Amino acid sequence: MTSSQLLLAASIGLCAIIGIWGVADPEGLQAVASSVVNQYFISRGWFVMLSVTIMLLFCLGLTLTKFGDIRLGADTDRPEYSTPTWIAMLFAAGMGVGLLFWAVAEPLTHFHFAKEFLPDPIAAEQALLAANFNWGIHAWAIYGTTALAIAYFSYRRGTPMMVSAPLKNLFPGEAWANIIGWFSDFMAIAAIAIGVAGSVAMGVFQVADGVTVLLGNEETTSWLIGIVFVLMIAAYIPPLLVDLGAGMAKLSNIAMALAILLVVYTIVLGPSEFLMNSIISGIGSYVAVVIPRGLVTFTFFGDEASKWFRDWTLTYMVWWIAWGPFVGVFVARISKGRTIREFVLGVLIGPTLFSTIWFGAFGGIGIFDALNGNGDLLALTQTNVERMTFALLDRLPLSTLTTLATVLAAFLFIVTSVVSAAFVLGTFSTGGDPNPSVKIRVIWGGLLGVLGAAMILSGSMTAVRTLIALGALPFVFITVMLLACLVRALLQDSKKEVSHADR
Repeated sequence: MTSSQLLLAASIGLCAIIGIWGVADPEGLQAVASSVVNQYFISRGWFVMLSVTIMLLFCLGLTLTKFGDIRLGADTDRPEYSTPTWIAMLFAAGMGVGLLFWAVAEPLTHFHFAKEFLPDPIAAEQALLAANFNWGIHAWAIYGTTALAIAYFSYRRGTPMMVSAPLKNLFPGEAWANIIGWFSDFMAIAAIAIGVAGSVAMGVFQVADGVTVLLGNEETTSWLIGIVFVLMIAAYIPPLLVDLGAGMAKLSNIAMALAILLVVYTIVLGPSEFLMNSIISGIGSYVAVVIPRGLVTFTFFGDEASKWFRDWTLTYMVWWIAWGPFVGVFVARISKGRTIREFVLGVLIGPTLFSTIWFGAFGGIGIFDALNGNGDLLALTQTNVERMTFALLDRLPLSTLTTLATVLAAFLFIVTSVVSAAFVLGTFSTGGDPNPSVKIRVIWGGLLGVLGAAMILSGSMTAVRTLIALGALPFVFITVMLLACLVRALLQDSKKEVSHADR
């Protein structure tokens, strides 16, 4: 059995075991995941935060150096996609349904916690800051570092788009590099599969709850969740039978357009003055502390604050790391022809700016209700977090139309994520084939469905996030390795160019 065949068999086997375990014994899987993740976060949380901060500083530093002029590809290559379409595609792959799900729920959940210790105005400011930080530039620095390493080695050194490729390229023929490289690919596959399956579960929860609202019912039934799940699988299997190309760009653009229309609608028809102030204030607070906040671990604030930090910020950072190899390969594939400077600034700034506007608008309405209204939305965070976005839309005009748009956007974000992930998983598990066979893609699509079912049966978003973190833990170290490989390659190639210039 070749290394690629072993990787394919081992990765499919691992994902199948986790999926079957989760379907047969969701409580047992959740208990094991919680124990491992909690212990890791307590003992190694500092390493996670230090790592993601170094990635951010590295990416920002590249834009200020001569390395920023290097083109990802031949010097004559130019981008395949326009910048708006490119940003829409990477945003749909990297965030998507998560923002729709947590738009109102997360800022209000943070506010509910912070108001126990702080005056309401400061608690509101800190709640919005926490949401912006969790979904902001650090997440995209993780994606950017992984994508840049894969893109640089692929387009400048001709390696396959594999997580192991940088290490094998730098240390050709070394047994230890082959072993670590194989393990890196294996863990990347596990992180991608479990991470995307978690988003499938999140999307199913939200779409089912949206349909419940549209039907005028109070409770979302398990039957409806099952029907939505089956329809989602039916929607993403056909795209796996054709090439990954213009269709993904169109779906991403549609989903992104719906998201933009929703946020504009919310600002215009909501308490506009309050929301615009919320957005501007949120951006200002975030920019002022973005770098030092990345090194804050809440060590001195007691057990409650430490637990909140682990449950939210640390979980998110590991969540983004779980998605790192998937988003990294996908972003690398759509970024050929861009300079490193253009790549880094686009990846870091575009999506981060949209996220801060998003939370400023949707989270702003939630906070407005908590400070000036009857607080119904705040109370709902404790009982039905899946209903939050729809409960907010129900307070504004044309709620049926906007609820339908939200359901459609969530559905499209999930379909684009799963289709992209199945292609990337097929690429990884076949040794770097950029166009894996239909059979392999469909197998991965099916396994993502099984893992998604396991996540759904876990019964809560807390359980889903814990399972995602479990899949990503080993990849924390692999991401740091990719960063080191990229630095080494940039320095090596820089010396070669200087020596050629001397001759």
